[in-house]
Amino acid sequence: MKIAIVGTGYVGLVSGACFSEMGVDVTCVDIDREKIERLEKGIIPIYEPGLKNIVTRNHEADRLHFSTNLPAILNDMEIVFIAVGTPSDENGNADLSSVMAVVRTIAEHMLKPLLIVTKSTVPVGTSYRIRDMVRKRLDERGLPGLQFDVASNPEFLKEGAAVNDFMSPDRVVVGVENEAAKGLMTKLYRPFLLNNFRVIFMDILSSEMTKYASNAMLATRISFMNDIANLCERVGADVNMVRRGMGSDSRIGRSFLYPGCGYGGSCFPKDIRALIKAAENAGYEMSVLKAVEEVNNRQKDILFQKFKDHFKGEMKGKTAAVWGLSFKPETDDVREAPSLTLIGSLLEAGVAVRAYDPAAMQEARRCLNDSIYYASDIYDAANGADALIVATEWKEFRLPNWSILKKIMNNHVVIDGRNIYNMEELASCGFAYNGIGQ
Repeated sequence: MKIAIVGTGYVGLVSGACFSEMGVDVTCVDIDREKIERLEKGIIPIYEPGLKNIVTRNHEADRLHFSTNLPAILNDMEIVFIAVGTPSDENGNADLSSVMAVVRTIAEHMLKPLLIVTKSTVPVGTSYRIRDMVRKRLDERGLPGLQFDVASNPEFLKEGAAVNDFMSPDRVVVGVENEAAKGLMTKLYRPFLLNNFRVIFMDILSSEMTKYASNAMLATRISFMNDIANLCERVGADVNMVRRGMGSDSRIGRSFLYPGCGYGGSCFPKDIRALIKAAENAGYEMSVLKAVEEVNNRQKDILFQKFKDHFKGEMKGKTAAVWGLSFKPETDDVREAPSLTLIGSLLEAGVAVRAYDPAAMQEARRCLNDSIYYASDIYDAANGADALIVATEWKEFRLPNWSILKKIMNNHVVIDGRNIYNMEELASCGFAYNGIGQ
């Protein structure tokens, strides 16, 4: 079976590599020639655990190919996946320009039956827009009888665990409109069925909505717990105990009940905005999701406020060590990361910033340029700092040597944005500790 995946970001590259690992002949396509040349040499453009080995192995086995020329390979394929970015536009809508550019290329060059599958996160109804666009162009080209189908196959990959999520998913959602498309997608996913996971077939509109609804629910749980955490601080409760009590209820569960300094990344922020706008366009107000976004935007400022409160507003000339730049561990993605909001506020207040992240230093530099000091490790970041602020819960941050930190820091203050430390332990080491919801 031969398939093409257009787009070599987190979704496209991981999907292509994992499909090839199961024996599918895959060509990953991207308009970025430099990225494709680097992939040909085994240089992976993103940090994702386990991905490099799979890409290298399957490229060497001639099951995984890379190209910048979609028209040249299009008519050798049974399925073409669209996995390009859909960022928010200036109004909060999903920007479909990259998706539609791929569709135009397909419509202009296809000469044989094809299944066009949208894996990008797109507003409900986009697959039907794709179908209509392709049909119109085929008619204009004098090919009214050329058959093709569209389908929706949204991704549910977590950055930092994307390979494992693809190979052993909770579920695979596929939206189709006929048995022919269903049969082809069943054939593609058959090798994965040996792992006994579920392929859930549904109509296309429901499939497109499922992606948005899933992300919206997860974001809602995060903002809800952040709201609870902020209230806990004010009334004297401990959010860690509250979370344990809540999570033991099987109707609620423990996932995504961890308070922190807000969510970021490439999915939740833009998908929440896109769903709110889609509702507005349909004449409906998503009141809950508006509150979710409002709480999250406020929460991203909480670490700076704690820093400001500790020093009673006297911040100019102080130095802050920031541990963690990526929006979550095990990724180099800094898109809409809480750390960027924090650093921006610190710099504006005249605070010098020394930052360290195990994977995201290069990506952060693209956003922050030389406005901060990029440390070589956690101790280099903390050297001479007046406060240590943890913005991302990387594993290597969990057990630092507090004796060393006490010697090298000017002031012994820890602001823990992910609640990874114990207040009593740090107090015994001579540190003032400030977490979330405690």
